[in-house]
Amino acid sequence: MTIIMVTVPQGKLFQIVYAPVVKQNVKAIDRKHHALIKETIETQLEAEPDVETRNRKPLRRPVTVGAKWEIRFGPHNRFRVFYRVNYDDEQVEILAIGEKEGSRLLIGGEEVEL
Repeated sequence: MTIIMVTVPQGKLFQIVYAPVVKQNVKAIDRKHHALIKETIETQLEAEPDVETRNRKPLRRPVTVGAKWEIRFGPHNRFRVFYRVNYDDEQVEILAIGEKEGSRLLIGGEEVEL
């Protein structure tokens, strides 16, 4: 498998688009974290969503359908956002939001195998 890194010219912003299921994912997370999740998605993924950082990495194997990238953040990196970049439409498609509890990943309140 080959990973091709494409960067967008500086100053160009991607539109953030949420899959319908993400609403259910977020409902399973304590409401006090919702603002942090929204702010992190906007600040981390509107520009250069395909640049690997310490907490943003391409996935080696898919956790959820179609996700190519993951970003980790929050207290003890407990939150995970799974997404893919649509270069043609200049969009970041948020496909799932989960919460890590110990060695378990919960998406929408249900455990997902890592």
